[in-house]
Amino acid sequence: MSLAAEAFVSQMAAAEPWPENATLYQPLKEEQILLSDCASSLAVQTYLKMCGLPVQVVCKTNAEFMSPSGKIPFIHVGNQVVSELGPIVQFTKAKGHSLSDGLDDVQRAEMKAYMELVNNMLLTSELYIQWCDDATAAEVYEDVSQCCQALSQRLGTQPFFFNKQPTELDALVFGHLFTILTTRLTSSELAERVRSYSNLLTFCRRIEQTYFEDKNS
Repeated sequence: MSLAAEAFVSQMAAAEPWPENATLYQPLKEEQILLSDCASSLAVQTYLKMCGLPVQVVCKTNAEFMSPSGKIPFIHVGNQVVSELGPIVQFTKAKGHSLSDGLDDVQRAEMKAYMELVNNMLLTSELYIQWCDDATAAEVYEDVSQCCQALSQRLGTQPFFFNKQPTELDALVFGHLFTILTTRLTSSELAERVRSYSNLLTFCRRIEQTYFEDKNS
């Protein structure tokens, strides 16, 4: 298919409304899913909930092999398959669903910088923490502390990082922090670093209550 044809197909897909049977694929929990994959999957799920877009979460043993890019999580929407948070954000934006349209250029640049910080420090820490030696682990823990300190200072007493409305940054941070806090690891040091920041704990609890708890129960 030519680039022009691909662009036309993408435009047509973007014009279609979000379906009720959209699916988010991730590896089987507990048995196969890595800490980093669990965090990334939760971030995408949170983002879609914040957008008000329904999605069914399906856990598959071969999820990464089902993804055209080999990356997880990925969503299947109509005839489109999109993997990872960044491309999924762009995909939903093309369909008219965006959490960051209200930000100005300076705020948007700041949001991207903090998302890079999370990916460079928290995601990297999750990838290495279960396989590294003690010396490397100390460096990883320090990176997590520095990242959490920066996030804590940016959040302050606000409900979300950009005041009253969540953005994809909030979804990303929640995905990683909540996963670190709730996953049973050989050491609790990673979670303890996060617990040092009370406003980040309050932030995680707020998002959990708002988007994941059954309000009818």
